[in-house]
Amino acid sequence: MHRTQISLESKQYEWLLAESRRRGVSLSALIRQMVAESSKAKRLGRDPLTAITGIAAGSGEPVGREHNHFLYGKARR
Repeated sequence: MHRTQISLESKQYEWLLAESRRRGVSLSALIRQMVAESSKAKRLGRDPLTAITGIAAGSGEPVGREHNHFLYGKARR
């Protein structure tokens, strides 16, 4: 196990301390658990950003390339 030092904002520290007390574990143990949960979620493809993947999916039409056609109904030159 490696020992490290980190700097936290006051609110972050207070939240982590309260959460560690609620779970009945040390602050260090809580941080290790959170890192392990995060890395496991990413390995399993549950990255929080996957929730927004595809929200701008289209039909495959060339909207960006032919935007004038879609905006004005004809090609503009």
